Amino acid sequence: MLATALSASLVGLAGTLIRVEVRAVRGVPSFELVGLAEAAVRESRVRVKSALAQLGVDISECGIVVNLAPADLRKTGASFDLAIAAATLAALGRVPIEALAGVLFLGELSLSGAVQSARGVLPQLLGARRAGVLVAYVPRHNAAEASLVSNVETRLVGTIEDLFDALRGERVLERPQPTAPACESVDAHDLSDVRGQPSARRALEICAAGGHHLVMIGPPGAGKTMLARRLPGLLPRPTTDEALEIAAIQSVVGLLGRAPSLNFERPFRAPHHTVSDVGLVGGGDSPRPGEVTLAHHGVLFLDELPEFRRSALESLRQPIEDGWVTIARANGRATFPASPLLVCAMNPCPCGYFGDSSGRCSCTAERVRTYRSRVSGPLVDRIDVHVALPPADVTDLRRAARGEGSHEVRRRVIGAREVQTRRRLANETQGTTNASLTPRDLERVAALSEVASNMLAQAAQRLGLSARAYTKVLRVARTIADLAGAASIHAEHIAEAVSLRVLDRRPPPVRAVA
Repeated sequence: MLATALSASLVGLAGTLIRVEVRAVRGVPSFELVGLAEAAVRESRVRVKSALAQLGVDISECGIVVNLAPADLRKTGASFDLAIAAATLAALGRVPIEALAGVLFLGELSLSGAVQSARGVLPQLLGARRAGVLVAYVPRHNAAEASLVSNVETRLVGTIEDLFDALRGERVLERPQPTAPACESVDAHDLSDVRGQPSARRALEICAAGGHHLVMIGPPGAGKTMLARRLPGLLPRPTTDEALEIAAIQSVVGLLGRAPSLNFERPFRAPHHTVSDVGLVGGGDSPRPGEVTLAHHGVLFLDELPEFRRSALESLRQPIEDGWVTIARANGRATFPASPLLVCAMNPCPCGYFGDSSGRCSCTAERVRTYRSRVSGPLVDRIDVHVALPPADVTDLRRAARGEGSHEVRRRVIGAREVQTRRRLANETQGTTNASLTPRDLERVAALSEVASNMLAQAAQRLGLSARAYTKVLRVARTIADLAGAASIHAEHIAEAVSLRVLDRRPPPVRAVA
């Protein structure tokens, strides 16, 4: 007898339906599995056989053939076990074949028949919903993320006995309870903790309001890491669609907790500088997301920027411009969203004290030049805002009053974002923030006064700005005008935007030795 059940596989972050076809006949004992399955999938024959034995179902006298269709799509993971077991039971006549029609099965089986949790349940359920699936059986351990998907009747399976009874109509399995919205959390990293550094605080506000990338250059202890850690607290809370996308990414890599909510804070990722290219942008034989995707809709912080591998940094050039990353391999390709707010921090020289009035820097000009050349010009050119941080004076830190907290700054950021949303709806632009505006849309929304236009043209000529740098200055100026509540861009907005773009990264010239 032939029976068919539905399961799902992940291609990038998209769930794709897989037809699990099982034919069982009396005859020479065998268990064949076809359909471009990798090792963990092929091993399901052992798990399924042992789990079915717990029901008293002996398949040792049957010839069983399992086909995973479409056959040209590579299948990975062990979440096909439940679908294979359900289709096998139907093919043997132990459960009605009609009970499997249009039903999705996800879950890994243990030898004892228990259903183990699976990664990527949330995006696979979302993909099944788009394909018209209305009923799904998922592991009980994945109840929390399954509750985030509406319009799918999800049932929780704890053991193979639960599934067997449910398919025979002898038991109605429990449905996941809707997750209560999370309360507004109090961020332990408040901007009021930062004393001094007014230019850097202002740069954080502008970057949060317009979605601009930021690089900070300063000596050790100037507050670069402290400032970067407080940036997520300045960003608006994720929309429902953004929160669902963040949860789907975390589900794929196994970071989603037992009680997820669509109202959590934006992600903050700070990989160590020893991270590999694959760890940063994603990859592998079966492509998996990297740090740039895990920080999607949040903040990706790269501390000690010159210490990262050159190849890893260069691989970021396309994602931070396009907002996505495509991993191509011989057996397929996967596309992951990659739209974080990039924040970089670096020292001015290897010892960190170049330009310090105390004279502590002992680096030669050649060492400084070599150190700074580890970060390519094209990568720096893609970063919107450049800020130089002066050394922190301990005396000033003790005397300085606490500045504005994250809550006050965040209120202004939300106001600027609302202005951008209204303008996007009125002008039908594509970018959600000023940083993501296309050149054509930027021309439509960045109206310049005559004085501002002349100032920008002079700055571009005098500073030798590239075409990309020119448009980035214009985008930053548009954000500054939004924070000021100005409909058009004025000279003072251009002046501040240019000041946030100019950063002398050049070491002194090498002096000839007589």
